[in-house]
Amino acid sequence: MRCPFCNKDDTRVIDSRPADDGGAIRRRRQCDACGKRFTTYEKVETIPLIVIKKDKNRETYDRSKIESGVIKSCHKRPVPVEEVTKCIDEIENAIFNMEVKEIESTTIGEIVMDKIKDLDQVAYVRFASVYREFKDVNTFMDELSKLLSNSTEKR
Repeated sequence: MRCPFCNKDDTRVIDSRPADDGGAIRRRRQCDACGKRFTTYEKVETIPLIVIKKDKNRETYDRSKIESGVIKSCHKRPVPVEEVTKCIDEIENAIFNMEVKEIESTTIGEIVMDKIKDLDQVAYVRFASVYREFKDVNTFMDELSKLLSNSTEKR
């Protein structure tokens, strides 16, 4: 690592510790030439994920969009913030574990619906009603029927 003060390559690591909740490593370094100390961060380089929208436009993946949808669907529901965060992390892990460079927004939507169903049934119905764009009461009732039949099977 090159020293930012004297530009020499003679630096050594004095201390290393996790940073950003384990997503990076913080390294404290010292230059052997000038003696000054500085900090560097080492992070895994990720390949940007491209989302293919319904209209076939492409945009980069944005976690905040998933967060927004899940949080809105859980609004005024007795779901702890930790559970919401855990659900969002699971959704993101499922997406990135697919190891693809491009993913359709419909695939992401299905993953979100699958994970949110375990979080809260009302939140699931709220999300599904927006995601599936229910046109009338009958399609809404069909989705509720599926949900009810699945919950009675689990008992």
